[in-house]
Amino acid sequence: MKNAVKLLSVLLLSGVFTLAQAQTVPSKSKPMAGKAQKGKMAMDGCMMQDGKMMMMKGGKMMPMTQNMTMKDGSMCMTDGTCKMKNGTTMTMKEGQCMMMDGKMTTMDEMKKSGRMKSDKMKNMKM
Repeated sequence: MKNAVKLLSVLLLSGVFTLAQAQTVPSKSKPMAGKAQKGKMAMDGCMMQDGKMMMMKGGKMMPMTQNMTMKDGSMCMTDGTCKMKNGTTMTMKEGQCMMMDGKMTTMDEMKKSGRMKSDKMKNMKM
């Protein structure tokens, strides 16, 4: 019986020491939203390009397959119709974008403000 208690104590202590020495992996920090990042898209959202609604997410552009609700409550539909938070409805035109904060902009304005490099659209993965 004494040997069983000693064995249990040794196993318990070795387990505690093993857990204490285990390394933890730090979580990846999220990029700051709204800040321009070198070589990456600064903002996520949706836009009308070549007559199709496209979704920008994490620096990649892909076809928009489902309606998107922005942080302010505005909605963009896959057919290009946008319903603003104040209830007005509009249809996006070529080059118009809606950012995740609900603000409308154009590709030209994004290039001028430095949110996007002028040749960024050519290099985007689709």
